[in-house]
Amino acid sequence: MRFAAYEHQERRRAAVVEEDGTLFPLPGVTSLTALIQETSGLPGLLAAGSTALAGPAGPHVSQVRLLPPLQPVSVRDFVTFEEHVEGVRRSVEGTGGVPEQWYAAPTFYFTNPHAIYGHRDEIPVPPGSAVLDFELEVGAVIGREGRDLTPERARDHIVGYTVFNDWSARDLQGAEMKVGLGPCKGKDTATSLGPYLVTADALEPHRDADGFLRLALTAEVNGERVGEDLLSNMSWTFEEMTAYASRGTRVVPGDVLGSGTCGNGGCLAELWGRRGERNPPPLKPGDTVTLTVEGIGTLTNTVVPGAEPVPLPTGRRRSRERP
Repeated sequence: MRFAAYEHQERRRAAVVEEDGTLFPLPGVTSLTALIQETSGLPGLLAAGSTALAGPAGPHVSQVRLLPPLQPVSVRDFVTFEEHVEGVRRSVEGTGGVPEQWYAAPTFYFTNPHAIYGHRDEIPVPPGSAVLDFELEVGAVIGREGRDLTPERARDHIVGYTVFNDWSARDLQGAEMKVGLGPCKGKDTATSLGPYLVTADALEPHRDADGFLRLALTAEVNGERVGEDLLSNMSWTFEEMTAYASRGTRVVPGDVLGSGTCGNGGCLAELWGRRGERNPPPLKPGDTVTLTVEGIGTLTNTVVPGAEPVPLPTGRRRSRERP
């Protein structure tokens, strides 16, 4: 089942999306995030969807503005593709290879849940950046609270999936990584989700013998294909990622877990690292990025100029003398 959040005639609604694009509004529901929190799991969400399908049809998706399918409670973005790690380390950090520590656990960082954009929204260039990049990912949405989960138990806590674009200011990111705390403003301006939330059961036919979802991924810039991969090339499953995220803490309904960027052109920086030059060039205002994930949909955004950075002083160099 596919769900969407949308705006139509100055009203915000949530709906089930039929194959032909017809929307069936969920009675009394204006937020998929709230619905996921209330239903607490896939069975409840599917039941709500069935109720909507038994009711009157609404507008077609072409007649509405699609919103992000949910406003996440939190966003953990993992890095689970070896090829991406190798290429971006060479491009952004000036090093090569995959560090041995990467294989020990599915690493992630927290990104900004207050900077979420939807399908066809305009994406502003981060202040002070001249090297903007996209990242083709898939996001898993948590539907039930859990703590210290095993991968087997974690499967029941994933309610669905959406396309995920982790917009990245590579020049800001490269400088920040030298501090040793991970990216901050290099990843802070925008994350795109959409166009739909596809329930986990709908993607089960794509699961391979090792538990990975074998979905085709493609990335285009201004209509030219620059990357393609299979989601099953991840080194950890979403269930393993969810289990790790829940270790010593909670995952809760509305959390989003990004797969990390796929390889083979899932972002420009990987191509730059492989080719030794910025070809294709960094994104600029007017460029349109189109990301497609088999079974989930196509997420499209266009880059627009952003704000100028607010001037700040550099850090004060303090004396180490003590009284």
